Amino acid sequence: MVAPIISNDKVIGAFDLESDKLNAYTEDDLFVLQLLSSHVAIIIEKARLQEQAIEKKRIEAQLEIARQVQLELLPDHDPEFENFDISAYIFPTEEVSGDYYDWVKIFDDQIGIIVADAVGKGIPAALLMSFLRASLRAGVQIGYAPHIAMSKVNNLLWDSTEDHQFITAIYGILDGTNRTFVFSNAGHNPPLLIGADGSYKYVEYGNRPLGMFQDGQYHQHFIRFDRGQVMVIYTDGITEAANSAGEEYGQERFAERILECRDLPAKKMIDHIRKGVADFTDRKFLDDDGTLFIVKAI
Repeated sequence: MVAPIISNDKVIGAFDLESDKLNAYTEDDLFVLQLLSSHVAIIIEKARLQEQAIEKKRIEAQLEIARQVQLELLPDHDPEFENFDISAYIFPTEEVSGDYYDWVKIFDDQIGIIVADAVGKGIPAALLMSFLRASLRAGVQIGYAPHIAMSKVNNLLWDSTEDHQFITAIYGILDGTNRTFVFSNAGHNPPLLIGADGSYKYVEYGNRPLGMFQDGQYHQHFIRFDRGQVMVIYTDGITEAANSAGEEYGQERFAERILECRDLPAKKMIDHIRKGVADFTDRKFLDDDGTLFIVKAI
């Protein structure tokens, strides 16, 4: 006599009773066994739901840890820097991802700027960012030029991480006296440079992401700022933010939004851009973290 154990319209097991006597079981016996199998199915489903609730709490705790790690990596204030107005911000998401930005004082008239995006989400991405932060700050202390620092970090990542883990990043040194930005781009989105006359261009120079290939070579690029120019470094969480129809925000719409507010202080510019993205997507959170790092020559 066999009675299936059914949960959510799926057979997950069965009771199988056997006897060495012919016709040992009656219809009443089968009814009792079916009743028992129904109760067992309910008990198993409750146990599964309990396991899922425990797993959900564990994941939520991990995400909270990752979020705290991510927040601890970020500067607690914008830099005050002669001849420049600078502000940065990470757009919130419902999940932790690998966006990261930082600035480090090198000399009174020089700061190092980093904007990066690690592949993946959660704790692995947050740990990659922690690794990048420590490595680059060590490179700043030693005095490495951006392209040398990138090469060193690339090799460290290649030796220390899995094959599928990598980081896109822009690291450069902003010189307040000479009004220059010398940087290297490791597979990251091209910086947006806006002229005082309202023209704009994306600086399309770059090399491979960090940690993707061993002994990667990185090049330096040079931007000289005139008064009124704006440079925006960002991550793809902003330009790839999509509305309900699946249309992406895109680089052109992004540039036009910045042009609308280029006369505002850098912090107010970020508020204006945030509102533009929120209005376009009609959502409170992005699917992926989005980071803005704005540098205005004044």
